[in-house]
Amino acid sequence: METEHRVYIGNSNNLSQIDDNEVELVVTSPPYPMIEMWDDLFSGLNPDIETALDSGEGREAFELMHEELNKTWDEVNRVLVDGGIACINIGDATRKVADSFRVYQNHAHITEYFDGMGFEPLPDILWRKPTNSAAKFMGSGMMPPNAYATLEHEYLLIFRNGKDSRNFGSNNDVRYESAYFWEERNEWFSDVWEGIKGTFQQLENADEELRDRSAAYPLEVPYRLINMFSVYGDTVLDPFWGTGTTSLAAMIAGRNSVGYELEEDFTDVFDAEVSEVKELAHGTVSKRIRRHEEFVEQRLEDGKDFKYEAENYDFPVTTKQEKPLQLYTIDRVEQAENGYTVTHSPYNESEPIESGDQQEQATLGSQFQ
Repeated sequence: METEHRVYIGNSNNLSQIDDNEVELVVTSPPYPMIEMWDDLFSGLNPDIETALDSGEGREAFELMHEELNKTWDEVNRVLVDGGIACINIGDATRKVADSFRVYQNHAHITEYFDGMGFEPLPDILWRKPTNSAAKFMGSGMMPPNAYATLEHEYLLIFRNGKDSRNFGSNNDVRYESAYFWEERNEWFSDVWEGIKGTFQQLENADEELRDRSAAYPLEVPYRLINMFSVYGDTVLDPFWGTGTTSLAAMIAGRNSVGYELEEDFTDVFDAEVSEVKELAHGTVSKRIRRHEEFVEQRLEDGKDFKYEAENYDFPVTTKQEKPLQLYTIDRVEQAENGYTVTHSPYNESEPIESGDQQEQATLGSQFQ
């Protein structure tokens, strides 16, 4: 199996390199309106935003920022197939503008816009981010009534493009091969995700300043979503690409990817990560297999039997749908126009991956335009 991974430098309000109905899944984390670190970016797109902020018009600035995001959502609507899924990682913002302190509900604004475009909002997921803060409130200390709860979660908003699910026709077998384990389904489809940081390996080659500017989420967030809402060979779009976490997750998950990014500097981080993606993919898949084996062992100790055996692995599974499940690792990564081509092979636990060839890795330079 081969997958392609493309990145284009440009504004995602015009995804001109992507055809209509080319994408099966969108996984992205856009700049958050009314978070100060993004003020300059939004103001560069529309100078009226800076004017509104300087004038103390927080509500107007908030609406103008979302107008800029809406241009990208319109493009998402164009490129996403009927029945395709869009997953948006977004956080609300608390901010004082002039004499007004309030929460700016980014998740509600985006949900309303997607609903207006004809998308079906599906149940969202609350991702509770780990925090080191000892203070769990804001405002007037111990004195009521002017204290405020600390926002310690973000939203994973999930929308389906239209009412109809995708039609796989005669290629329905790919759904079974792309299945996840029963216990993964129970964890991943919970409406609250906790303790996610560090569960799988994460991007390591980004310096702190670059990571902050990209607002990169942990690798496991897009990896889970890609496995949950797409099948092998699908194309995953991230219109706010950053350091390429979504594309890296797509490589590991055996999907194609395409990204749009304003800052070309971020591609250097991705190049460094790609040089290690073979080991990362093997480690991620090995960990999933190991977790399942631990689940099997515990279930048997509890006196519960399994009715089914996996067809491609030497262990039982809980449901009939899991029997054809096939995980893939990465054999080779090669340069291609605007990115990379990745060759995948079925995961074989008895053949541990070897370290990547140093000369081959050294040739993996930036190919983005």
